[in-house]
Amino acid sequence: MHSLLSIHMPAYSDSVIKGVSTVMISYSSWNGEKMHANRELVTGFLKDTLKFKGFVISDWEGIDRITTPPHANYTYSVQAAVQAGIDMVMVPYNYSEFISDLTNLVNSGIISMERIDDAVQRILLVKFAMGLFENPLADYSLVNELGSQAHRDLAREAVRKSMVLLKNGKNETNQILPLSKKVHKILVAGAHADNLGYQCGGWTISWQGFSGNKNTRGTTIADAIKSTVDPSTEVIYSENPDAEFVKSNDFAYAIVVVGEHPYAETAGDSTTLTMADPGPNVINNVCQGVKCVVVVISGRPIVIEPYLASMDALVAAWLPGSEGQGVADVLFGDYGFTGKLPRTWFKTVDQLPMNYGDPHYDPLFPLGFGLKTESVKELVARSTSAGVVGRPFALLIVATLFISLFSFERGTKF
Repeated sequence: MHSLLSIHMPAYSDSVIKGVSTVMISYSSWNGEKMHANRELVTGFLKDTLKFKGFVISDWEGIDRITTPPHANYTYSVQAAVQAGIDMVMVPYNYSEFISDLTNLVNSGIISMERIDDAVQRILLVKFAMGLFENPLADYSLVNELGSQAHRDLAREAVRKSMVLLKNGKNETNQILPLSKKVHKILVAGAHADNLGYQCGGWTISWQGFSGNKNTRGTTIADAIKSTVDPSTEVIYSENPDAEFVKSNDFAYAIVVVGEHPYAETAGDSTTLTMADPGPNVINNVCQGVKCVVVVISGRPIVIEPYLASMDALVAAWLPGSEGQGVADVLFGDYGFTGKLPRTWFKTVDQLPMNYGDPHYDPLFPLGFGLKTESVKELVARSTSAGVVGRPFALLIVATLFISLFSFERGTKF
């Protein structure tokens, strides 16, 4: 209970104090008890102690999972969930069964009418507060703002500020970023370089996301690179180039974009946390043949340590969404890298769970890590400033030397 209250509860209590209207119960368990049946926490703590006045909703078929296997005793699950304090139940399919079971439980006195009244009052309170009875349909007055250029510009800014630079050069004195825009030819590789669906991840357009560039409007990372480099720079895109192709084309450098395929919820559960194929093969083929920057598209840290030594630079781009131009903004130095890791990046999955402060904390990159770079404009300005300061100083030395020689010739003493 101490850990629950000290670590996990502050955000919830703060939200309740600020007037949040709904709370959803998770599929998880606490001390072996399913949260959907946990009266002590749902009613006792959330409603009675925190004085939550809104309504509590179940997750998708959440009450079914009170039993193992799910739906093994649905009548019991309805009883346990409603008595625990769940006010609204998400029943996507068998709503007639739920209605029948709940009605029978109330008619038989197992679930009291006071509990039903409490749930109904809470739901109505939220609906009245939202004005749903006066205006039950959605407000379309701002619909034209969706996807507007102003919104896309803000999303692009969010992309470049959230990018985390994890490696920049084989050593500190041989950095590769920011990349030069004007070179003879560059290679862009990896399945994630030209795929809006992969950039966006799950819960985009559809539940599990999508693959390809047809389901929404945006800028892929490959297109962003092409629009950013100098017109004289040739950009070659190859999803999975072999080693011979890389070595024989005289590329100035390569940008490899790899990562995870889209997922949402349990479909994304993984015990290995590896990147999607052929990502590792692309890294090996490209980075052993030319200077390379690897950009990882993922919703979480994934296994990257085995390939790190071959990379010249590594960037965690997370899920940048539709505005791939934000990725190019920092790769080419229109803006500097400023992002920091919001969580620890592990070396191997065998280390998990691993959190900052653990006795044997040995991450690949620690919580809060992130290299910074200056924009090209900042670099030029600093270089120019140093030159302006340096020239008068050099002139002063020359003038002093001249005066000294002149005075020595004249026999003047100083």
